[in-house]
Amino acid sequence: MFVEPNIGGRSISKAGWVEVICGSMFSGKTEELIRRLNRVLIAQQNVEIFKPTIDKRYSKKKVVSHNENAIHSTPVNFAHDILLRAGHCDVVGIDEAQFFDDEIISVSNELANQGKRVIIAGLDMDFMGKPFSPMDQLMATAEYITKVHAICMECGNIASYSYRRTKSKQTVVLGEKDVYEALCRKCFYEKMDHKPR
Repeated sequence: MFVEPNIGGRSISKAGWVEVICGSMFSGKTEELIRRLNRVLIAQQNVEIFKPTIDKRYSKKKVVSHNENAIHSTPVNFAHDILLRAGHCDVVGIDEAQFFDDEIISVSNELANQGKRVIIAGLDMDFMGKPFSPMDQLMATAEYITKVHAICMECGNIASYSYRRTKSKQTVVLGEKDVYEALCRKCFYEKMDHKPR
């Protein structure tokens, strides 16, 4: 006899899970998210895709990679809004998760507990090279983690850091190559050491 698992007082009727795609700027996170979601669409599964309203760099209503691949999405202000709009789907895609409030962690787990596949993309480190919350906690609770890498714009090695060229100390500063560059560990810390305070 099958007994439904019970987690925190909730029954789980079918297996869901969380996948996190993380890395630096220009590493292909969104490209990988779009690739996985397109495969879901080919399989004719019901999918909902979300992005934070704050991210309007390429499009207000599409998730767009740096290579200009795009997929339709729903912009939302708060993580809880995702729960309200994802009830009927099999798969939930979330881009730029680092821009959401900390509730994105419980929302993602709740969706997985409902039996959904949740695919999340976001920066794992901020411009200081520190873990970017809430991505660090999402990675801790995810079943699958994929770390993608960019190419260092200084030396050509594998890059996993997002160096900010401006003097802003704000954690969230939207920008592209005019504001950020991908760097390897060595080049990142060399530039940070010489950056004007």
